[in-house]
Amino acid sequence: MSDQNANKAIVLFEDVPVRRKWVEKEEKWFFSVVDIIKVLTEQNDFQKARKYWNKLKERLAKEGNQSVTNCHQLKLLAKDGKKYLTDVGNVETILRLIQSIPSKKAEPFKQWLAKVGYQRLRETVNPEIAINRARENWKEMGAPEKWIEHRMRGQEVRNKLTDYWQESGVGVGVEYARLTNIIHREWSGLTTDQHKALKKLDKENLRDAMTEAELLFTALAELSTTQIAKKDKSAGFDENAISAKKGGGIAKGAKQQLEEATGESMVSDENYLASGIGSKRLE
Repeated sequence: MSDQNANKAIVLFEDVPVRRKWVEKEEKWFFSVVDIIKVLTEQNDFQKARKYWNKLKERLAKEGNQSVTNCHQLKLLAKDGKKYLTDVGNVETILRLIQSIPSKKAEPFKQWLAKVGYQRLRETVNPEIAINRARENWKEMGAPEKWIEHRMRGQEVRNKLTDYWQESGVGVGVEYARLTNIIHREWSGLTTDQHKALKKLDKENLRDAMTEAELLFTALAELSTTQIAKKDKSAGFDENAISAKKGGGIAKGAKQQLEEATGESMVSDENYLASGIGSKRLE
């Protein structure tokens, strides 16, 4: 296998070309599904690989496996020199796809994918690696242990919510962002972009700048959204948007009660870690 073209739109797995495209907004590589089917089935004929994928999609759809069948489509360069809309998947989607295709190429392909597609693939297999790395990063930023606990628990809640969205047919990327905005605006009164602007953030992660209270209310809103969506069996964007508004509303009510009791706003313009608040509380 070769990774000499790792920064190009076409990379080679055992001399088989695999097309990919970097999506800046999501900061992820997306790979051509049919090209990967060719690798896993050892099928050189593009049309046969495409037919295999179409049949596999039908089977997975009947089984209710929407996480693989709901693939993005991006314009990729074809052999005739033109660009066509092509089914693509990010690393997480490709990993699920690999599990659906019996192939002796599966394991070596995963290793190759770790090199050219997702340097943190090990963290998908062993999440503890990512958790420990994140904890150390936050410690270096001066975060107190209690804040780190809130941040990590909030991420766990977030992961369960996005897992549900994926299973219920919500489109990864734009639709995730729109639902997140609904939840955040409902409980905080601000969109995520407005909250970032309030804290004077650019590309930094909003949650890494949140106070403990903001983290807790975000987690409550997302936990409530997940529970409501499951109870209502929300499917697709529109139904999950209703659940998102309800979930955010529960956190909004709790926030308002606490603000009335304390006389303090629970939404802050402070960048919690960068401002030194975190490190001060360690003293």
